[in-house]
Amino acid sequence: MLDKYITPVIKPVLCPVVKKLHGYGITADQLTVVGFLIGMLAVPLLAFEHWYGALAAIALNRIFDGLDGELARYANQCSSAGGYLDITLDFLFYAAIPFGFILADPAQNAIAGALLLATFMGTGSSFLAFAIAAEKFDIEKPQFKYKSFYYLNGLTEGTETIALFIAFCIWPQHFALFATLFAIACTITIFTRIHGGYHTLKRQEDNIQSNIETETNGATDDA
Repeated sequence: MLDKYITPVIKPVLCPVVKKLHGYGITADQLTVVGFLIGMLAVPLLAFEHWYGALAAIALNRIFDGLDGELARYANQCSSAGGYLDITLDFLFYAAIPFGFILADPAQNAIAGALLLATFMGTGSSFLAFAIAAEKFDIEKPQFKYKSFYYLNGLTEGTETIALFIAFCIWPQHFALFATLFAIACTITIFTRIHGGYHTLKRQEDNIQSNIETETNGATDDA
């Protein structure tokens, strides 16, 4: 929900760093992988209850995630392969953080963590499945034209998820409450994405079918 507002604010801050990285010959895909590995360090840190160390790893992961896309665009390295790598590792990272809290305190966090992971599966699948269909129909990307594939909006997006992870690390004793509330928000996102995505694609298919019928009727009349 907030991504479309946060992204334009962050981009100018990253530009000077991106220019330096490009000058050193660093590629966007390299940043993606390094950022992912740094983010995954949060899992053992969380398991051993090093909350602020985990928070630092999460923050660095997100910084790298912002830099890789900007570097790809600056260096004309944008590609479907890079976009695929980026989103795949992002979703693995998102799933790993609740798992780290489950490891830290299974008795208190397991049920809420499992619920959150289940809803993450729903938001992720509804997001990616629509992106595939949007590519097929060449649907325009009005809010994120610079992305390598269609970003379907929702109540819970990247900005909200990172805010949640920060709250987890600052108030780990409230993980179960925060995770449950966010899982409810994710459920709303799932339903709105399925509803909006289905009807958007249905309109695309109906328009195509209507155009085919019009062309067929026109050809028949000409004959």
